Amino acid sequence: MTRANGDDGDDVARAPWIPGPRRSADDHADLTADPAGAPAEEPPGAEPEPEVPVLTHGVLKSLLGAWALSACSAGETQAVEDHLTACAPCADEALRLRDAVALLHEDRDLDLDPLLRSRVLENCLGRRPARIPVPDWVTPYDAETARLDALLRDIGESEWHAPVRLKWYEEGRIVRRKATVAGVMGHLLAVDGLVSAALGLDDPLGAGTPELSPSERTDAFWSGLDRPPNRSIRGPWRDQSHTLIRTVAFAGRGVADLTVTYKDFALPLRDSLLERAFECWVHADDIANAVAYPYAAPSGAHLHGMIDLAARLLPGALANRRRAGLAAPARHLVAAGAPGRSLHLEVEGAGGGHWYIALDSPAALGSPEQAVAQVAMDGVEFCQLVAGHISPEEAAAGQDGDREAIRDVLSAAASLSRL
Repeated sequence: MTRANGDDGDDVARAPWIPGPRRSADDHADLTADPAGAPAEEPPGAEPEPEVPVLTHGVLKSLLGAWALSACSAGETQAVEDHLTACAPCADEALRLRDAVALLHEDRDLDLDPLLRSRVLENCLGRRPARIPVPDWVTPYDAETARLDALLRDIGESEWHAPVRLKWYEEGRIVRRKATVAGVMGHLLAVDGLVSAALGLDDPLGAGTPELSPSERTDAFWSGLDRPPNRSIRGPWRDQSHTLIRTVAFAGRGVADLTVTYKDFALPLRDSLLERAFECWVHADDIANAVAYPYAAPSGAHLHGMIDLAARLLPGALANRRRAGLAAPARHLVAAGAPGRSLHLEVEGAGGGHWYIALDSPAALGSPEQAVAQVAMDGVEFCQLVAGHISPEEAAAGQDGDREAIRDVLSAAASLSRL
């Protein structure tokens, strides 16, 4: 609070000047004035000075809320601001109201710095380390579910019913299926339920659900709904992902090797949550495209883990295609663990690296010395191939060496996709 000293010696309490919402100086500056000082004629249509009403203290106090919301007329605004320079109690109240109005805003959207969340968490954990930290191998799933949840928070009611075209690679071609944003979230909820069941948690399909593949679980979930899914699906999906992360964090080290069964194949929990992070990102990108929302790829470290998982699954996928007559027969079988004929997969960009894919047996060891072909691809493009969003023929890959091996590996990568 400041004091003004008059000639009579009395001290008068005055409040600090609190400017209200005004136009900028450029909006009402007289740019036509004569430089020598002669005033220019007032241009036609110029806004007149507001007429300031004479109001009582009680009326001015009642206008403080409207003033803070910029809802007063120009004259009332001038009257309130003149009053605030002389009335300390009203000035204090005006400051509190203006601060309260600043809090009346919606949640910020995904246009914020994508690293903001991690920096805030790092700062918090640096001040007070988590008693039960999230294991490193769970962080990709934690990050991708958080990013998708932020996207869902931003979209409007009607956008939950926006059409989404799901794609995957099957029987030598890309298969498409129509869904909605809410339907995609139901799909993620149903398939994440496989991990929940493996941890002894509640299955979203209900107790006693028989062993089903991810596609079968999705169909069962969709058909079991009384009405088309809507934005209410976000709550159960978010609660389930939080419960999964919390349960794994408290379970200790041994839980990473727990088996999660997908009916036709199985993965250790460590790889299963990485696979769920990958699918979460892929379908978040599907949703973002459906509602015209920008969506970035995962961080380089998380993208590298997803590419590494796909590379480790490729020898098995290639062997399955060979048994089905969809790939060339093995040429040089070797003992398990021995180096064998390989393809050099070079992934460029964020998350990239070098992998050597065993061609003749999933038990063989990929070897640089035994490499007969090389494929170079961008990291995101490789993931789009693994997701079945582009076909092996569409993959703009740098290719060198055995053409048959290259074709078989690219087709095996696309075959890893599913609904």
